[in-house]
Amino acid sequence: QLQLVESGGGLVQPGGSLRLSCAASGRTLDYYSIGWFRQAPGKEREGVSCISSLGGGTNYADSVKGRFTISRDNAKNAVYLQMNSLKPEDTAIYYCAAVGTYYCQILRARNYAYWGQGTQVTVSS
Repeated sequence: QLQLVESGGGLVQPGGSLRLSCAASGRTLDYYSIGWFRQAPGKEREGVSCISSLGGGTNYADSVKGRFTISRDNAKNAVYLQMNSLKPEDTAIYYCAAVGTYYCQILRARNYAYWGQGTQVTVSS
């Protein structure tokens, strides 16, 4: 059974940076596409970014393009989300999720089979 654990969240001022980590155990991430999703209070969960298992192709939500970068280190069985130029509207609980497909997408969260417990990101002055 694949287990995912997020870390790296916290409180940061607008314009600051955070790096989220998603560590996997139980199975290798090599054959899983990984997505990052977030959910703010009173809002629906939304896809932020994902990285494919085949070729490492990436997708980003328009709201984070140019500010967030997703990467994976299969040797460490981990995926990262580098978040720069953070804005108050980025405040949310961030979740990583895995799906056993070659290519990733962030439109259908329900397609992802494995989820972490989430890490809180708060952007505030």
